[in-house]
Amino acid sequence: MRHAVRLAHLAESEGEVPVGAVLVKDETVIGEGWNRPIVDNDPTAHAEIMAIRQAGKRVSNYRLLDTTLYVTLEPCLMCVGAIVHARIGRVVFGAKDPKRGAIVSALQLSDLQFLNHQVPWIAGVLADECSQLLVNFFKQRR
Repeated sequence: MRHAVRLAHLAESEGEVPVGAVLVKDETVIGEGWNRPIVDNDPTAHAEIMAIRQAGKRVSNYRLLDTTLYVTLEPCLMCVGAIVHARIGRVVFGAKDPKRGAIVSALQLSDLQFLNHQVPWIAGVLADECSQLLVNFFKQRR
C-alpha cells in the first residue's frame, strides 16, 4: 500500500486526484497506475484501470488470477467492473469513498450474486494517510 501512496503523490503532482494503485502477483508488482483522466483526456484512466492495463500487457493475459490490487481509495463502479472482469483475486484499499465507492460504501457490488466472480476485499489499510491525501488535495482546490 505504501507503493500505491507514492503513486497517488504522482497523480497529485500532475494535477490529478491523488489515487494510486498497484497490482501484485506472487509478491511481484505486475502493474501500477495513478489517476490520469485529465492528463490523458480519458475518463477511464483511473489508477486501478491503468494498473490492470499494464498488468495484462505484462503477463499477456486479460485474466489476472491470483493477484491482489492495492489502491488508496475504494474503487468506483467502473473500476469494480474491470476488477471483476479481470478476475482479480483480492482488493485491498485505504480510504472508503462514501459518495462513489462501489465495494462497501455507496454500492456493495462485491455482494451481488449475479456477478461471475466474487472479489474478497480488505478496507482501511493506511486509511488515515490515504484519506488525508484527498482532504489536502481538495482543500487546496477550493
